[in-house]
Amino acid sequence: MPNLYPTLEDMNVDHMQQAQNSLAPQVAAPAPAAIQYPPPYGAANPTYGTAPAYGAAPSAGASLYPSLDDYMGLDLALVRQTTPQNQQVAPYAGSGQTMVAPVSGNDVGIKRAEIKNGIRELVCCKDGNGKIGLRVRAVNKGLFVAFVHKNSPASMVGLRFGDQILQIDGKTVAGWDTEKAMEFLKKTSPEKITFAVRDRPFERTITMQKDSSGHIGFVFKSGKITHLVKDSSACRNGVLTDHQLIEVNGQNVVGLKDKEIGEIIDESPATVTITIMPTVLYEHIVKCMGSSLVKKLMDHSIPDF
Repeated sequence: MPNLYPTLEDMNVDHMQQAQNSLAPQVAAPAPAAIQYPPPYGAANPTYGTAPAYGAAPSAGASLYPSLDDYMGLDLALVRQTTPQNQQVAPYAGSGQTMVAPVSGNDVGIKRAEIKNGIRELVCCKDGNGKIGLRVRAVNKGLFVAFVHKNSPASMVGLRFGDQILQIDGKTVAGWDTEKAMEFLKKTSPEKITFAVRDRPFERTITMQKDSSGHIGFVFKSGKITHLVKDSSACRNGVLTDHQLIEVNGQNVVGLKDKEIGEIIDESPATVTITIMPTVLYEHIVKCMGSSLVKKLMDHSIPDF
């Protein structure tokens, strides 16, 4: 089975390392015996000359491939300093698959952002005011999390923007409209509410590597990706315009100002994972929800993994 990689940079660096490793024994192998030539006829004190054998191996210091210290704009010498040696090729246990990550290493942001397959069950309650801290939105006959109040019961049990709710207290919600769902939530028990949830089906994650100047290569306005920088990590790894930034390294950024999102990216390590959603879907989910509510009260905590 072919390897999986978090980024295109991981794949290409791994291929180059494998190529170098496969040729290393050839470099280290002893050269064949040199060819000896007889001295000229009648020479006094004759000495036998030698010539290098045909196909002799180059010296061990010779470079068979370009240096990996500056590759695709990445300062890999710095990567090696900040990534333990035993993590140069590191497994990621996600959805039963393993990813090889010579550049990314065991990056925490990848794990926090991972969109898991399958369905999980969450048990929640209401706070002292009888609130869950949750708003939902009906999309295509499904019910999706549109807002999670910070420090609320919904936030504490791990509900995330874009999660699809399949059942509430054993009731299948397919086909419910937003109003019916919100009314049902108001009537649920304050002590225990059980959700069956599918993890963010409209979203996808993309992992990138900062270049030597600290950039990953896309421009955004109001959280919407508008432009890509040519030959950047964002271009190489499949970032698309007209998509909304939902998370950075697993941290929800919906409702944050562009400057605040930029600061989170700037403070991130060399490996950056973003979670995105088509803008048309995002706008439908947050439609009719006050922008001040999202900006001031949306949960932006960093999730556990």
